[in-house]
Amino acid sequence: MLSIFKPAAHQPYVTADRVDPLYRRLRWQIFIGIFFGYAAYYLVRKNFALAMPYLVEQGFSRGDLGFALSGISIAYGFSKFIMGSVSDRSNPRVFLPAGLIMAAAVMLFMGFVPWATSSIAVMFVLLFLCGWFQGMGWPPCGRTMVHWWSQKERGGVVSVWNCAHNVGGGIPPLLFLLGMAWFNDWKAALYMPAFAAILIALIAFVLMRDTPQSCGLPPIEQYKNDYPVDYDEKHEKEFTTRQIFMQYVLPNKLLWYIALANVFVYLLRYGILDWSPTYLKEVKHFTLDTSSWAYFFYEYAGIPGTLLCGWMSDKVFRGNRGATGVLFMTLVTVATVIYWLNPVGNPGVDMACMIIIGFFIYGPVMLIGLHALELAPKKAAGTAAGFTGLFGYLGGSVAASAIVGYTVDYFGWNGGFMVMIAGGVLAVVLLFATMLNENKHKREINQD
Repeated sequence: MLSIFKPAAHQPYVTADRVDPLYRRLRWQIFIGIFFGYAAYYLVRKNFALAMPYLVEQGFSRGDLGFALSGISIAYGFSKFIMGSVSDRSNPRVFLPAGLIMAAAVMLFMGFVPWATSSIAVMFVLLFLCGWFQGMGWPPCGRTMVHWWSQKERGGVVSVWNCAHNVGGGIPPLLFLLGMAWFNDWKAALYMPAFAAILIALIAFVLMRDTPQSCGLPPIEQYKNDYPVDYDEKHEKEFTTRQIFMQYVLPNKLLWYIALANVFVYLLRYGILDWSPTYLKEVKHFTLDTSSWAYFFYEYAGIPGTLLCGWMSDKVFRGNRGATGVLFMTLVTVATVIYWLNPVGNPGVDMACMIIIGFFIYGPVMLIGLHALELAPKKAAGTAAGFTGLFGYLGGSVAASAIVGYTVDYFGWNGGFMVMIAGGVLAVVLLFATMLNENKHKREINQD
């Protein structure tokens, strides 16, 4: 591991009277850092989709562009898993900003160097690099949250933090519109978000910290007197990579269930998101302004939807993440069918469907990530989250980019929507299976 990523050393504990005010101040400060730091990753993750309609006009096929875009998802799936393991043994204060700056540098290169968008092969390689650096975003945030917030308060914290997806994801089309107004250059979709991402990376570095112990504070479990059932002093020790994989990840059946469900949640999530600028322009005849706002509303509708989902999973479904996911993914699938079948000339219905899909899709995304954190000790949290991300991105997001793109080329948009809707149905089935096994798992724990 590079020495710059080495975890910060434990510091002598501060006096008892300083523990509470210091914990309170640092938790607010750190949360702002990981929220906006992770939101900035979304500035340079899917902004390439905004450039795809213009690349189609230059002669590239939708399928080939979808294949190039899949480079991000392929690399991100592997990277989130591998870099998640590295992040469990790294300082998130350095790890997160470093990945963000490198991902933004790739987008700057694509935006300013003509050769970078000259062929599908070149675009795939560059997007693959961007995707690898993207894998350095989620795991350090997960590591930070399990170290700074206790189990009983973590559900609410994770659901609020998860809105960073939407805050960041909704900004690129607005930066694109601004860049078009200033420079009349469609490549502004690539370099405008990159400049913003670098600025936020520097701010995140200033705000973030490593563990409470590195700041002279006791572990969060001691501070909140909130100890998990199986908690002991071993939870404060760093695990080896072998221990993380062989003891806490690979044998975990529930982790496998939610990882498989994640494939189809991501297929529908990114199938709609990646292709909406192209679909709305080609089929529904939306203008650049209108399709950009539809993209924005899709993302920002996810904020109240995610908060509602987190509240329902805690209060209505009493912590059963699978049951909440079944409800939300069913509604997403229904809205996708309406979005597909709505005749041309009803832009209000299309916009409403984009908002409804965005409102409901991010809840299951958040729940799967939260569930992964809860199914492993906190020193293995980054790897557990990376494991579900490996399936979601390598399976679901790649399918959304490449398979949907080639399906549309050969069978039209009807074929593409059939693939996405099938993904929604399979997501519901697998989340239902997760719900049943989660109930069984809880009964076994209670019997013990």
